[in-house]
This record gives sequence, C-alpha cells and structure tokens, in this order.
Amino acid sequence: MSIWKKFGLLALTASTALTTANAQTFDTGDGDDGDLQLNTITTAVPFLMIGPDTRAGGMGDVGAATTPDGASIHWNPGKLAFAENKMGFSLSYTPWLKALVPDINLAYLSGYGKIGKKGLQTLGGSLRFFSLGDITFTDQNGQTIGQFNPNEFAIDLAYSRVLAKGFSGGLALRYVYSNLTGGINVGGADTKPGMAFAADLGFYYQNSTVKVLKKKTVISAGLVFSNIGSKMSYTNLNEEDFIPMNLRLGVGFKMHFDDYNSLGVYLDVNKLLVPTPPQYLNKVDSEVDSTDINGDRIISAGQDPNVSVPAGLFQSFGDAPGGTAEEVKEVQVSTGLEYWYSLKGKQLLAIRAGYFHEDQLKGNRQYATIGIGIRYNVFGLDFSYLIPVSQRHPLENTFRFTLIFDFEAFKKQNKGEGEGAE
Repeated sequence: MSIWKKFGLLALTASTALTTANAQTFDTGDGDDGDLQLNTITTAVPFLMIGPDTRAGGMGDVGAATTPDGASIHWNPGKLAFAENKMGFSLSYTPWLKALVPDINLAYLSGYGKIGKKGLQTLGGSLRFFSLGDITFTDQNGQTIGQFNPNEFAIDLAYSRVLAKGFSGGLALRYVYSNLTGGINVGGADTKPGMAFAADLGFYYQNSTVKVLKKKTVISAGLVFSNIGSKMSYTNLNEEDFIPMNLRLGVGFKMHFDDYNSLGVYLDVNKLLVPTPPQYLNKVDSEVDSTDINGDRIISAGQDPNVSVPAGLFQSFGDAPGGTAEEVKEVQVSTGLEYWYSLKGKQLLAIRAGYFHEDQLKGNRQYATIGIGIRYNVFGLDFSYLIPVSQRHPLENTFRFTLIFDFEAFKKQNKGEGEGAE
C-alpha cells in the first residue's frame, strides 16, 4: 500500500492528520448549534491518546479514578502509590485499523515497583510502540522510490508517592519519537523524525471507609494533566505542531456487596489543552482565504493557534471560534462498569462494559465497549471489544488483549513449593 493511501486512511479514521481540515457548517438539528462548524482539533503523535491497555478498553477508556494497575502510568501516574501489590507487570497488544489495513498495531509494556520500607513510594516505567506497517513510497508519477516501516514510540519513567491519608501524587516524564517518512523529500521539503519531551502530572484520592447500604464502598477521584511538553516538527521549515496535551478528570464508586462480588462505576471527562483551529476570512465569492499585507491569513473568529506551549495551554479554554457553545463540545465523556467475582480474597473474574462520547462537531467518536478479565495463579488476561455507534472506528471488529504477571503470587507460589520440598 502506498504511503499516501495508508496515511489517508489514518487521517480519516484515526485523526492522525497533522493539519486541520477545512471547517464546514454542520447542522446538528439543534437550533442553538446550527451556526457551529465541524472543527476537529488535530495534533502530532495522536497515538499518545490511544488507550493502551485492555482493561480500560473494556470500560469506555476510563482510567483517571479506577483502581490502580500496571497501566496507571498512562491514565494517572498518581494511582501507582496505591497499587495493592509491591510489583506489577503487563503487556498489551492492539491491532489498529484491522478492518482496513492488516499491519498496523500498538504494543504497550509497563511495570512498577514499590520502594522504601513503608511502601509509600512507587517507581514505574513503560514503553509504547506504534507500528504503521510496511509502506511503499512513490513519486508523483506513481513510480516506487523506496520502502519504509514508519513507527512511533514513547518511553515513560514515573514516580508516585502517598502525600496524605488516601491522597497521592505522581509525575511521569516522557520521551516521544515519531519517524513517519524515513527522511524522504515530501513536497519539496526534506523530512526528519519528530521528537518531543513531555510530562504527566496526576493526583489520586481514595476513601475506603465509606459505608453505603451497610456495604463497604470505595470512593475515588483523579486529576491528570498529560503530555504537557514541547511541540514537534517533521521538517526543517520551522513548522511545529502541538502534541496532544490533555486534562482528564475522573470519579469512581466501587461497592463490595459481599466477600465474593463487587461492582465499580467510573466516569472520566477529557479536554484537549491545545488551541482550537480558528475560522479564516474568505475572499468574496471564493474559497481562498484572505490575507493581510504580510501574507498571513486573516482570522474572522477564534484566535491565532500559532502560539507557544504555555500560551496554548491557557488559550485552549476559550479560543473556539463558536464561543462557549463550541468550547463545551470539546469535552469528551467516558463511563465504565467493572464487576469482579472474588474467592478467598483473590479476584478471579471481571466483566466490563463502557461507553465513550465525543461530539459530532469534534470528531464524532462514539462507541460502546465490553470486556472480560481472568486471573489465574501468577497470570492474568484481559480482553476487550469495541462496538462503534456513530461511525466506523479503527478498533471495530478487533479483539484486544493484555497479559498481566502477578509477582506477589509468583513469590508465594515459589515459597510454598520450597516449604513443600523441605
């Protein structure tokens, strides 16, 4: 498959285009929204926003306030401090665009370990690798000029600490590398791999002393600023794109009905912290944008998106050309359920479901998810499946899975075998 066809599929179904599509008037059927426009926010390296683990993938991609696990580095590094085990490890694999392209996938390896005698501190790390498969490069005449396997990856190092009773904070540092072209000349410009540095700052709160209907209940909440970092460029033309800086808020409610059954309900809201594309003034009776004496396009509504990272962060809360009505539509909402069946204090089987909603003017990703989790001795497996609601999705008709390794159970098993041998 040629690079342009494959990139076109990615841009269409996974929002991986690096430039903003032309805005179009979009009638939602609501009188208040009739004047708003289709105005999707796009960034570089959108793979950073793909939920890498199957547990969250089965619950509508919630994660800010769910119980801690090996993938907490992605969702909220602050959760790591409250991980039940002293050490954890997980490996996830996600086929991407399986219905259209057979060789695109996301792999995610993560782990953590508690440090210090009191176990109040936790260190973690992860590697996320996104492969776009083999691509054939062609010139304007359709002649093959080379082969390449575009890929992107991110390496994380995280630290989390209990700050007060039931409250923790965490910091994750991230290096991002994106090589989409292999250095070929595109449109007369030499290309290069994009690189960026970013950080996540997360806070987590849980209260397990609550009683609801005389049942033990855990209340949780999370706040996360993610991918706060430098812009990224793929050429030497000083054209830089924001990476997907994001604000995530989450709440959770988990009730233990008895020693065997528990049910968790979780809700996340997300807001991209990057500038919204403005509307540009068009020339009369023309689709060509008007320009000023310096050759810059004239903005008719909204604000200039070519700003620094700090300015972009603050500007993102009020720069939508449609005003407050459009700004509200940039908030994504996801919710998930997780039922656990336990035996002798050990979780054995999980059943999950969830829903993710994004406004039709801002990408129109709306989908339901289902999933299961199985724990057996030292290993665990999670599976999830996505059901698109409003439009096609890169993960439709795709099973995702995560392999989990329980070091605590492994140690206990080895200890038991050793005592039996004596």
